[in-house]
Amino acid sequence: MMEENIDNAELLINKWNLQASTGFATTSSLFYDDRKEAKDFISCVKDLQRAMRFFIQPENSNSVLMVKSQKLMQTAMKRLEKEFYQILAANRDRLDPESISGHGSEKSRGGSSTTSEDYDEEVESSDEDEIQRLSDSINEVEQVSTVAMNDLKMISDCMISSGYGKEVVRIYKIIRKSIVDEGLYKLGLERLTAAQINKMDWEMLDFKIKNWVYAVKIAVKTLFLGERILCDYVFTSETSRESCFTAITKDSALELFQFPELVAKGKKSPEKMFRILDLYDAISELWPEIEAIFWYQSMSNIRAQAVSSLLKLGESVRAMLTDFEAAIQKDSSKALVLGGGIHPLTRYVMNYVCFLSDYTGILSDIVADWPLPMHTSLPESYFDSSLDTEDDGASSIGVRFAWLILVLLCKLDGKTSLYKDVPLSYLFLANNLNYVVSKVRSSNLRFLLGEDWISKHEVKVKQYSLNYERMGWSKVLSSLPADPTASIPLDATKECLSSFNTAFETAYRTQSSWVVTDSKLRDEIKISICRKIVPVYREFYDTNRAALSGERNVEALIRYSPDDLSNYLSDLFYGMKVSGTGSSAGNSSRHSSSSH
Repeated sequence: MMEENIDNAELLINKWNLQASTGFATTSSLFYDDRKEAKDFISCVKDLQRAMRFFIQPENSNSVLMVKSQKLMQTAMKRLEKEFYQILAANRDRLDPESISGHGSEKSRGGSSTTSEDYDEEVESSDEDEIQRLSDSINEVEQVSTVAMNDLKMISDCMISSGYGKEVVRIYKIIRKSIVDEGLYKLGLERLTAAQINKMDWEMLDFKIKNWVYAVKIAVKTLFLGERILCDYVFTSETSRESCFTAITKDSALELFQFPELVAKGKKSPEKMFRILDLYDAISELWPEIEAIFWYQSMSNIRAQAVSSLLKLGESVRAMLTDFEAAIQKDSSKALVLGGGIHPLTRYVMNYVCFLSDYTGILSDIVADWPLPMHTSLPESYFDSSLDTEDDGASSIGVRFAWLILVLLCKLDGKTSLYKDVPLSYLFLANNLNYVVSKVRSSNLRFLLGEDWISKHEVKVKQYSLNYERMGWSKVLSSLPADPTASIPLDATKECLSSFNTAFETAYRTQSSWVVTDSKLRDEIKISICRKIVPVYREFYDTNRAALSGERNVEALIRYSPDDLSNYLSDLFYGMKVSGTGSSAGNSSRHSSSSH
């Protein structure tokens, strides 16, 4: 029976002998021309294997048949080696990692992924023939790739069991590695050295980082995963799987995951922070896939490189946060913000911190167990109200954000000494703190710092506003009698009116160029000032107007009606200087009255 197996195998194997004198064997493809004969060819090889195992036994020894079997086996292996190469080369597009990764996650693109509701809707709009045609078209690519995968597996199993594993593995590595390298090239991923990254201008590096963040997800979830699925499918032997997959992807994966570390080690600047966080986020998100795909011991350095990049990125972020805090504290600009408006430092810091708050999850990992500075020059009085967010169970990143804002507020407090006008310094603080609170309330900082933090700082805004009103309008209020309805001598009335006119015009002329940027806060301050001044003046005005009606130059004494005062005050805090008093101020007041 064994001799018969050899004879049967000889007929079919010699038919496909690459050294045959006829051109049929060299120009045709066994697996494409006749799939039944291809399966028979594999069966013949297996029969040949059994015959060789039989004749190698001492009791069945037959050197002539053994030599014949070995020569036939070599001929068959050369044929299968060529077929294996042809299938890999001819199916580059159909065995692309994207389709393979999809093959591993779904049994059929047109099957289980389509719901019964979707199918019912198609039936309503198409006839059965059209549905069948569409279904056939959808499944065609996957059917071809499945057939190719099955053929590759059949050949690899046959060659490895016949002792020709090195040959099939070598071909597989060459073809598939070129596909991986080509895929990474198409994704725009290139090998860059630390020197090249350091010399690169920021716009180019920013582009490279954004492209890497986009491409790494495709590389891991499609390219490397697809190769892993195909490799596991084609090779039954775990040793062959590891050898092939390592050879195909190791170098590329190492270069891929080294890029973030090189960026992290480069020059640090504030604009890099968000790209560094993007890199960290990408690796963190992909870590489960990285660990699952590259789990072989021979690929431990790939996992180690991904972890190393994460650590270096985290260190870079902490260093940049430290530099950012130091930059706030070292800000030495002496330029005054006209009208007590929002300081550029306030805008810059709060916009930066608000953008950072969008990365809360990542930053929480990075700053976990990273303590705040033990020694600080910040006033002790700030700590009770600004860093008690832990009472609300705030996270460490929430405390970190509260700290950065505290550093800013202390710096702003120091800048008030630049203002010679004390009321303006309080208005400056009210404007800037109100801006800080508004940015917190309208961003993710609201959830990190909590309502209690916001409420406490809103109270501070109110306190600054009241201090401004008290300091800025105290002379105007003190110029009016304590009891505005009391009867006083005419000379005292004239003196009181003169003092009020002088005090009001001085305050108005001084503050007409001051600004409150937030409309809500602006209205609140103006309403508060009006309630303090206008009712008192109105009572005094109504009580003494009749007594003064007979006096000469009465218009010089009674320059403002109560409504005029309201209109004047409504002009404040827009940052527009109104020059002069008397007639020119009166014109402005009347214009304001009509528009109001």
